[in-house]
Amino acid sequence: MVNVAVMGAGSWGTTLAKVFADGGNAVQLWARRKELADTMATTRENPDYLAGIELPEAITPTSDAEQALGAADIAIFAVPSQTMRENLTHWTPLLRSDTTLLSISKGIETGTHMRMSEIIAEVTGADPSRIAVLSGPNLSREIAEEQPAATVIACEDENRAKLVQAACATNYLRPYTNTDVIGCEIGGATKNVIALACGMAAGQGLGENTIATLITRGLAEITRLGLSLGADARTFAGLAGMGDLVATCSSPLSRNRTFGSALGAGATMDEAKAATKGQVAEGVISSRSIFQLAESQGVDMPITAAVHAVCHGDFKVSDTVAALMGRSKKAE
Repeated sequence: MVNVAVMGAGSWGTTLAKVFADGGNAVQLWARRKELADTMATTRENPDYLAGIELPEAITPTSDAEQALGAADIAIFAVPSQTMRENLTHWTPLLRSDTTLLSISKGIETGTHMRMSEIIAEVTGADPSRIAVLSGPNLSREIAEEQPAATVIACEDENRAKLVQAACATNYLRPYTNTDVIGCEIGGATKNVIALACGMAAGQGLGENTIATLITRGLAEITRLGLSLGADARTFAGLAGMGDLVATCSSPLSRNRTFGSALGAGATMDEAKAATKGQVAEGVISSRSIFQLAESQGVDMPITAAVHAVCHGDFKVSDTVAALMGRSKKAE
């Protein structure tokens, strides 16, 4: 048994708190709002993000970051990617020097184009060998309902990855280890953008051939970007690559797919946000930073460019398919 702090009580953070508790660990679940922490402690449920799922007794909800982090062997950062730096600034003085730092946020920081593990290393001063990431085809509601799934724990230090693996192994979640942190993070961040494109296509009434094409060609551009940054190509054929991409692009439980579908059906950005119940669609924000990162690396990412043009420019969804189909012909 280890002590685990989950910093963020959204749907994914709450789900992983349940996973680690079911794995036999003591879990502190930190919520930014005291009223939510109190509600979870009283009702054993997170009504805002994971209604209907009972929280194990091994989970202690709290709004006190010092209480959550003080004894943590594993600290899990479950906040949106664009708030990671700000939150870490407050949490770093509370962290033990030997705590394993685990990111479950999928995004690229605006402006710096940094991955979450890079932000964690910069702000906390932790050696990269202490920093791990979790990624895979992990739709939170399905895992919270204990439907069988698998995930990947990536860390430069394989032994540390195995520590996290042992802590989150349950009869419904099977974790694998990997040392390719870059590949897992790039796969996790960029698949949200491709899911937006798939949602837009579905919202336009386009069928499975179109979706399959977007997923397949999306994987190709994700891989190109990952390789340019030093990732292992094999990662993108696995759970943190193709697995995560298929789940996020195909499921109505995916916020990015749902957001894109609303845009494709003619909704405004604000209306699309309402369709996802006000929750963050990471791909909308990350499409800009990923597009800029690709440009800086000289990597061609046409689907990402089209999504960026819709979300941050004046491009219409109806124009994206024509633009993509009109690209010059070449060998696959």
